Amino acid sequence: RNLPAALRLWLCFFKMRNEIINWKNTVFFSPAVDPPENLRLFDPGHLGHLEMTWSPPASLTNVTHCLKLYQLEYFNSYTNSWTVIRTPGRSYSAQFDLMKDVEVRVYTVLRGLCTNGTTLMSSHYAEVVQKPSNTGLKNTRVKDFNCVFYNMENMECSWRSQKAKKAISKQHLYFWYVQKIAEECPKYFNTTGGLRRGCNLTEKQLPDFTDINFCINGSIPGKIRPTFFSLQIQNHVKPAKTKTLDLREIHDAQLLFKWVPPPGNVPVHCLEWQVEAGPQGPYGKEKKSLITEQTSLTLEVSHGSRSTCAKVRSRLHKYCVDKSIWSEWSDLKCHLGKSSTIFKYNFVAGSSTGMFAPS
Repeated sequence: RNLPAALRLWLCFFKMRNEIINWKNTVFFSPAVDPPENLRLFDPGHLGHLEMTWSPPASLTNVTHCLKLYQLEYFNSYTNSWTVIRTPGRSYSAQFDLMKDVEVRVYTVLRGLCTNGTTLMSSHYAEVVQKPSNTGLKNTRVKDFNCVFYNMENMECSWRSQKAKKAISKQHLYFWYVQKIAEECPKYFNTTGGLRRGCNLTEKQLPDFTDINFCINGSIPGKIRPTFFSLQIQNHVKPAKTKTLDLREIHDAQLLFKWVPPPGNVPVHCLEWQVEAGPQGPYGKEKKSLITEQTSLTLEVSHGSRSTCAKVRSRLHKYCVDKSIWSEWSDLKCHLGKSSTIFKYNFVAGSSTGMFAPS
């Protein structure tokens, strides 16, 4: 009330401007706008990567001076949420889990002179719901599918059959990724009584940071229900075991623990290390662990040290991948001390020191 007239006028203009902007960005559902037609799903054999196509409504054939868009919504069962895409196109492709319902809906969206600048979206939508295939005997889908990319050199996938007593149909694994056709596993392993338990994909140069789709089905149609999986190989790396270790005394009551990253294709700058160290023998409960991105640390021992041992393992850290697998622990590296009493350890990694009292 006490504001200057010029400021009141500016605030009034600002409020009206925001209301106009919000009105222009608002989407109004309109029964006058028809939904798209001929919505279809097409499976090109990409093991879950489906194509979606639709046509504009016939009522918009002669509509001009208007931007025609389509709002595509599909349920992403991997994230348990709806994905929304607005596009001027009439087709789209996306990844689906074919063991669950595939739900797709498309709206028509108009904006331009024909709507006086208002964004109108059809009140109704075109929809397709595709149920998973129930072909095959009950409880014949494989379980515990898992892939491990050993040291980024050797790729193996394994699974377990629910009906393991006898082979009702030979299992086949197929895989696909963008710009390729589906291929069958080049080398199966753990074949016992006709049951395949895994596949070695080492000879295939699979790309990282790319969705790779897998399907396991049977050689006899209608016997085994197909099982589908999708993954990116960089999230399944298991580094090699560290073999070169050194643990030596550098000062009184101070040990230096160093190790050399194992050779291979795993980028060293992506590795983090878990070190576990402590006294050997009945005082093993005093051992502690530390996570570091360096390849050495100083172990400080108070009140002398008896035989002290350390070991290390590695994995890719979160700045390079979404998840990783710990390598096997290295063999223990031990240093024989002079005293028989240890009260606590300090880990010194780089410039930071972490103090750990015995449990």
